[in-house]
Amino acid sequence: MPVYIMFSRLTNEGRATIKRHPDRIKEVNDEIEAMGAKIIAQYATLGAYDFINILEAPDNDTITKVSIEIGSRGSVQLTTYPAIPIFEFIEKMG
Repeated sequence: MPVYIMFSRLTNEGRATIKRHPDRIKEVNDEIEAMGAKIIAQYATLGAYDFINILEAPDNDTITKVSIEIGSRGSVQLTTYPAIPIFEFIEKMG
């Protein structure tokens, strides 16, 4: 299944929500999985992004749906990249 890296930056509204209700992160994860993506790993980070998520999704349409739905709420700004496993990358270069 294709892998995607999602970088998340909280908005002021998102920071306020997380401060009041930290378990909201788990609820959003459940919503993402209900949309057809699977969270493989998730990290809170310091720096330009607040979270980095590694997800699997069956196709670009599914991850687009996730990005639009979650991003449209106004609590987070998302940047999502498809990720190619290195062995596949090497194989394609050969």
